[in-house]
Amino acid sequence: MSDFRQIDDNLYASPQITVADIAEAKALGVTLIVNNRPDDESPDQPAGAEIEAAARAAGMDYVAIPVTHAGFGPGQVEAMRDALDRADGKILAFCRSGTRSTLLWALAEAKAGRNPSVIASKAAGGGYDISPIRQMVEMLSAGG
Repeated sequence: MSDFRQIDDNLYASPQITVADIAEAKALGVTLIVNNRPDDESPDQPAGAEIEAAARAAGMDYVAIPVTHAGFGPGQVEAMRDALDRADGKILAFCRSGTRSTLLWALAEAKAGRNPSVIASKAAGGGYDISPIRQMVEMLSAGG
């Protein structure tokens, strides 16, 4: 059983997934896998290419938007916003713990002008805290 956490109607965040998790994601209606973990971050993680191949074999889209511990850049936020906008179904975003995926989602939602309090509440509902980036969320949401 996976640790997919529902953040909103269309997004699940998760710690590192495996090829075996793809079937469960598909059963939940996931049509896009977003990999926010750089390859080789940990010796025990599956390669992104393995996850991508399994996702595509299951008829799902896949996009890699790696986020290192250095933080988030405008390009990553834009790529996540684009992924959210073009997804034709639910999205499963993953990294080591699900935190970077949730924080990137929060920034992408703020960029679309969503309410920062609603964003924070949805993230908290999934067990994630956006307080480390709350100021960025407020700024992006205000059009900054």
